[in-house]
Amino acid sequence: MQRKLIRYLLVPTLLPIMFFIVAATPVEVFGCRLRGLLAVAIALAGGLLGLATVIKGLTDRIRNRPGSGWWMLTTLILALPAIYIVLFET
Repeated sequence: MQRKLIRYLLVPTLLPIMFFIVAATPVEVFGCRLRGLLAVAIALAGGLLGLATVIKGLTDRIRNRPGSGWWMLTTLILALPAIYIVLFET
């Protein structure tokens, strides 16, 4: 159970943490443009990884393999930065 928590929850949580750290840094540290580009790059990476994990989860669900719910939870975690940019930054 501990390996599942690390693999499906803790490791994917690093990406949203990096995103919110970049978003919370003062403009003087990176500059406005670089800070925005870093945030968009992290959100894009999370979105693409989220697509990969949702494909894996759906494949496992179709084949009745255990653990497909963990992949869906991982997808939600990885998609947080992209959701934040779409909903709150436009």
